[in-house]
Amino acid sequence: MPHTMSRMGDVLAGLHAAWEFESDSVLIRYERGIRTPKLFQALGERRVPLAAIAGVTLTRGKRGTVVLRVEPRPGADPLLEAAAGQLKENVDPYRLVLPAEREVLAEYYADELRGLLTESGPADRFLVKAPEGPLSFKAYDGKATFDGRTVNFRWFWTGASSAKWKAGDQSFSVGELNGVEWRSPEVFEGHLRLLQRDAGAPGAQADQDPAAVVFGLGYGPVHESLPFAAAVLAAVRTSSPVPAVPAGGPRRDPADIAERIRHLGELHQAGLVTDEEFSVKKAELLAEL
Repeated sequence: MPHTMSRMGDVLAGLHAAWEFESDSVLIRYERGIRTPKLFQALGERRVPLAAIAGVTLTRGKRGTVVLRVEPRPGADPLLEAAAGQLKENVDPYRLVLPAEREVLAEYYADELRGLLTESGPADRFLVKAPEGPLSFKAYDGKATFDGRTVNFRWFWTGASSAKWKAGDQSFSVGELNGVEWRSPEVFEGHLRLLQRDAGAPGAQADQDPAAVVFGLGYGPVHESLPFAAAVLAAVRTSSPVPAVPAGGPRRDPADIAERIRHLGELHQAGLVTDEEFSVKKAELLAEL
């Protein structure tokens, strides 16, 4: 007879989360409390198909606890793919911390899960659903928004480099992208960079690259920027390149153009843009009307 849970819908509650075991998946619901990591609160809940799980472990934790963890298959979860191993242990969405006295119960569920697993090795597509849009967050040098189809970067006067102001606000269709590069805001030079198709390896520093936003203290925190990166990555993997824009390009909002010309003028007055650069860029902006 096939190995099955004794009762579908069994729930195992631990620190900051509860796992509900179903016939084809594990539904992880995260608590909403002041002590719950903000990433968990942002995720809310996640359904992890059994096909996305490679294994299950049970280990001793800290201060009289045990840790039950499912091990996702490489490539099965866009969140972990975007994180690229940078998540700290305490915000690992696949760990369930339990009191040590519940070790026998945890071992039971670990054994039951192991008996249901049939897949291993890298997944050929994302099996865990990505965070849903629209999503946005404030980086140090700009605001990033994503509506499921297009990523927009709107630069802040107080943080963006002159290179980004010269380039202007940016808009990227997922069909133009090949992936994302997320560097945790908890380390030096944290940033989110969009990797464009046929653009080659990034050459510029993130603070000079119009395809990247940089993080800073309080800007681009993990619980905002990582789900954003995961959502973009998932959209990129399921998209096809966008068709070429017809000659003449799309028409821009006149108010947006006026705002960009105003900021360009401020850069010019501050000596960050030469007379020639100001004239050329202003002409380019006016041509978009």
